[in-house]
Amino acid sequence: MFNGDSMKTTYKPNWLTGALIGAGLTAVLIAIFYLVQQLVGTVFVPFDIFDWVNRVAPGDLIRFGIETMVKIITTLNLGQLSTAAKTAENAMAILGMFATGIVVSAILYQLLPRIKTSQVPTAGLIAGLVIGIPVMLISRTVDINSTQSEFVNAIWILLGFIVWGLALSGIYNRLTAARVTNAPQDDMVEAIDRRQFLVRFGGATAAITLVGAGLGAALRRSAAPANQVASVSGTGTSANAAPLQAWSATHKLPNDGDPVIPAPGTRPELTPVAEHYRIDINSIPPTISESEWTLSIGGLVDAPYTLTLADLKSKYTASDQFITLACISNPLAGELTGTTRWTGISLKQLVADMKLKPNATHLKITSADNFDEFVDLDTINKDERVMLTYEWDGLPLAVDHGFPLRVYIPNHYGMKQPKWITTIEAVDSWQPGWWVRRGWDKDAIMDATSVIDTIAVNNVVTGKDNAKLIPIGGMAHAGSRGISKVELKIDDADWVEAELRKPMSEVTWVIWRYDWPFASGSHNFTVRCTDGAGTAQVMDEAGPGPGGATGYDRTSQTV
Repeated sequence: MFNGDSMKTTYKPNWLTGALIGAGLTAVLIAIFYLVQQLVGTVFVPFDIFDWVNRVAPGDLIRFGIETMVKIITTLNLGQLSTAAKTAENAMAILGMFATGIVVSAILYQLLPRIKTSQVPTAGLIAGLVIGIPVMLISRTVDINSTQSEFVNAIWILLGFIVWGLALSGIYNRLTAARVTNAPQDDMVEAIDRRQFLVRFGGATAAITLVGAGLGAALRRSAAPANQVASVSGTGTSANAAPLQAWSATHKLPNDGDPVIPAPGTRPELTPVAEHYRIDINSIPPTISESEWTLSIGGLVDAPYTLTLADLKSKYTASDQFITLACISNPLAGELTGTTRWTGISLKQLVADMKLKPNATHLKITSADNFDEFVDLDTINKDERVMLTYEWDGLPLAVDHGFPLRVYIPNHYGMKQPKWITTIEAVDSWQPGWWVRRGWDKDAIMDATSVIDTIAVNNVVTGKDNAKLIPIGGMAHAGSRGISKVELKIDDADWVEAELRKPMSEVTWVIWRYDWPFASGSHNFTVRCTDGAGTAQVMDEAGPGPGGATGYDRTSQTV
């Protein structure tokens, strides 16, 4: 690198150096986007991009991704399924932006040696705009939570990526700065200087990333959690307000006193709201202020109008239902199901006041996140259980469970039941809803399912003739069709019928129990059920997509 007494040397970073620089700068950018989002309510770019991809990707790809993620979480036992799935989605969103930044940086550093030094800053600016402009446009189409204007968000996104691109080009110029060297040792000094710069750069970007992400996380923890119930003026509860109390904290369940006692280890008959599964299409659930929310009624009606939540509560008679809901993505014997007390109004009451035009046949129900589904008017008018719901377990709907309004349609999986409802339109025909357009089942009728929750080997009871019995228990469910029978098969013995606890309502799961006269050794257990119409549970195993998982739940136990 030298010739004679003096020679000018130039170091040209390669694509690998660009990838490393891009990794540091992109991590800093993500952390700053997150911190500013928590401080002033701007958009968080990685989540917006991830949500956009979920909306435009082919349905088969989305279903494959969902089923793969569910399998990984359940196989590795990574925690409560819906919570772990949402955490995984958020991580994928952040990693997606991180990887994109690395790739673009590597490409830029591969191209920069081919252009003049004076043009390097312009190239960095262009790289920032090449990413920033599409991201800005995409964010506008999916953002549902920012408290800032579209203009502020657009400027903020562009500024972030422009600075990112200029930083890439500035560091490139710093690394390629020419020096006059008088001896071979000077080349070594220059190399050491570059390494020291890169080490300092890595330390600085790591520190900024950790501080930004840490402050953002602290600010998020100080705010109301997503599963916090909503207050009358917005969301969350003020520090001075008396805490709201769930209905179940002061009331007995409607089947209290039934002689069939759940086997120890059986799931709670009423699912705590904080533990109820959440599956939706958003990285962050829509946060809606009650004071600003209205329900728009339109379409094939004589005159469009709006209703507030107070209108729904004052104009229509409220009713309560204990309801079991399950996600169509729930694997066999999975966790994506729950039961709680729903409060709201029969949708039939609202339809009676809508002044529908003669050609109206269905309602299109749309959410704040643009999720939509269609329900036929015949179903609404024939079944008063179809309800618009604003409370769970006596409390306003939690933010992540659909505040201020969601719908319940008996016998259907959750994919047919929008949350965060903002619009109801009368239309003249059925159309495929959000998930149906992506290849999931048109009707999404809940399959009969039965699950073994527990084989209570540590809770032996004494039966007749002092026989030692091990309680076995679980739940069975078949939408609104009810359960007429649950049977258990131990090893190769005949099927035996379990006891059924009276359900809390005709649309909740049934808790079952069987006290087994056990024998020492390793045993295999299988459960099946029959619905209220006499139809047996499907034995053939199938994955969740596109119509819901089927098959018998099986487990083994050594006693």
